Amino acid sequence: MRWRFVNRSLWRSLFSLLSAALLGFGLTVTLHACQAQTPQAEPSSATTVSQSAPQPAAIPIPPETVAIAASAGAKGLFNPPRGDVRFVVISDLNDYYGATTYPQEVDKGVKLISFWNPDMVLCSGDMVAGQDPTLTDSRLREMWAAFDKQVAAPIRQMKLPYGFTVGNHDSSSALGVSGKFLFERERTATAEYWKDPAHSPGVSFIDKFEFPFYYTYEFKDIFFLVWDGSSSHIPKEKLAWVEKALSSEKAQSAKMRVLLGHLPLYSVAVGRNQSGDVMDNADQLRAMLEKYKVHTYISGHHHTYYPAHRGKMQLLHMGILGSGPRPFIDSPLPPRKSITVLDVKFDSPDLTTYTTYDMQTLQVIENKELPRYVAGVNGLLMRRDVEWSQLTAEERATCENRLGASHCSA
Repeated sequence: MRWRFVNRSLWRSLFSLLSAALLGFGLTVTLHACQAQTPQAEPSSATTVSQSAPQPAAIPIPPETVAIAASAGAKGLFNPPRGDVRFVVISDLNDYYGATTYPQEVDKGVKLISFWNPDMVLCSGDMVAGQDPTLTDSRLREMWAAFDKQVAAPIRQMKLPYGFTVGNHDSSSALGVSGKFLFERERTATAEYWKDPAHSPGVSFIDKFEFPFYYTYEFKDIFFLVWDGSSSHIPKEKLAWVEKALSSEKAQSAKMRVLLGHLPLYSVAVGRNQSGDVMDNADQLRAMLEKYKVHTYISGHHHTYYPAHRGKMQLLHMGILGSGPRPFIDSPLPPRKSITVLDVKFDSPDLTTYTTYDMQTLQVIENKELPRYVAGVNGLLMRRDVEWSQLTAEERATCENRLGASHCSA
């Protein structure tokens, strides 16, 4: 009796150990498949990208990320085909004025970065919740410390570089009647944080000019220029630096040129459809950028995702992870928060592919869900897959009656 009891106990122990080993192996295989899978039917907003692009070293994926990805539905979170270079793009992270906390979508978005295994993270501004003159210097430092703990440090731990521009809630460049910055203390706090070597963004600088407000860097044959679009006006001397940088050999020999700024050139959102919430002299700025063959301008501030084009430029209006998503101009669509995976494929005619996710459902936002065009206060934008010739006579008339023919051209 005693031997049979010991024998049964031994077999139970061996069976438990074998089951645990098989379960661990199964989880590892499942996670690997989830990260690398390409569904048979891709969402239409994610154009085909070669599967042969080199894979960077995989970022370790924590259990929390696995659980979030699994919550996307029976098929799990969609992972688009990889380009030659991959970015995860985030924007407008802040909560209420002076907050040292972040909305849950920010934490969720940061945790998901490792799933997509990007080469770099980009941010189009509003990392903290400033633009309030009553905030004390100590509170400003606490806000940047909170950003570091909840956003920047996790990205550094993934060993990913972080290319960013400042927003109006980080360090507004708005001027008072005296010609001085209205939020000088916030600009000082921003510079103090970013110039601390412990907070290095890890990019390969070309020109630090007036970092973190104006600077250039390079990454995998892509030239990045960052300007201070935290208000609508860029001073003449700063534009001279922009032109010099874009005309440089470094910029012109790159395979692609990208601009990061907070305010967009053209309006897309309710509550932002006014001067002061878009860059001054947008058409002239765009002409200058086109002259130096800037491919894409990535912006924030309008709190709604819209993949647009005008003239020869692609205009990526980033959605929001923080508080206050906004609806489109002239659209019944409800506002939503989002995050974007941007893949660059150098031999593709389109060069870039955006795969953007609704942060509530984690489903891909398809182009066909978005307005075909947006007629904002200073010009027409068309969805990146729609051409001027494809607009109906009624759509063209709507724009021309509101803005005039000069603002409604392709």
